[in-house]
Amino acid sequence: MQLSDRIGRRMKLQDLHVLMAVVQAGTMGKAAQRLNTTQPNISRSIAELEHALGVRLLDRHRQGIEPTAYGRALLDCGVAVFDDLRQGVKNIEFLADPAAGEVRIASSTFLAATFVSAVIERLSQHYPRIVFHVVTAAVPDILHPELSERKVDLLITRRLGLFTSEKFDFEILYDDSPVVVAGVQSPWVRRRRIALTELVNETWLLPPPERALGPIYLEAFRASGLDYPRTAVFTTDPAVRISLLATGRFLTIVPSSILSFSKRPDIKVLPIELRHARVPIGIVTLKNRTLSPVAQLFIEHAREVAKPLAKRKG
Repeated sequence: MQLSDRIGRRMKLQDLHVLMAVVQAGTMGKAAQRLNTTQPNISRSIAELEHALGVRLLDRHRQGIEPTAYGRALLDCGVAVFDDLRQGVKNIEFLADPAAGEVRIASSTFLAATFVSAVIERLSQHYPRIVFHVVTAAVPDILHPELSERKVDLLITRRLGLFTSEKFDFEILYDDSPVVVAGVQSPWVRRRRIALTELVNETWLLPPPERALGPIYLEAFRASGLDYPRTAVFTTDPAVRISLLATGRFLTIVPSSILSFSKRPDIKVLPIELRHARVPIGIVTLKNRTLSPVAQLFIEHAREVAKPLAKRKG
């Protein structure tokens, strides 16, 4: 009998689930507690898997259990299998009730508060019973595992080197151009024309030059023959920088889209062009992963919300 036949007849999803629980727990005893079963039942499931595949899946030692190379390969497959099953169940639920469902989105704190919120508002008007799970981080780089481990359906983020591999699809929605802003009390808001070189000695609120959008801002300053300016507060959160502008003492740079999604009469955009500073914003998904109908709906509405931004930047 061929291996594929043995798997079809003898390999059970429950046994695969047990294997994943054992590796996650670290011992068979802890896995038995989590699954509300006995340790002999756990051992039996692992033994049946190993017998069906003809290889050892786990190495046992005093500190606990760790997967062999065969076990790790099966675990990677198991994550995809159970994810596909969850997506299949979501598809059935959506077919039974197209007005309901769930979607999980990961995004930076800034994009979640602006663009993602606008998409949710638009989609929820048509499908008020959809449940949205939003995972955020100040720096989008750390959201990479959320998608890789299939904990979220998609990411809304700026283009990063992490998401250019063959493992991911990146669909550009719009280019976000950073702008220099000041509080309405700043004397700079009365000027009709300003060169970036005139602001080099002002006090700035910026992300660190090596983090978040800092490298992009650094490139913009260097394009004008300048170094990164004197910075009073280093933070990756645009909301923190904007809140400090009220005194009129500081300047900062924020994505221009922040002004599209929230009216801020307390800040003004200064007439300065930042060269080489456009930031592509888009949707990241896993290749060869079937998205649920609700996730596809979210993407369709994201494209619609992005259209005015894309036209404005074009």
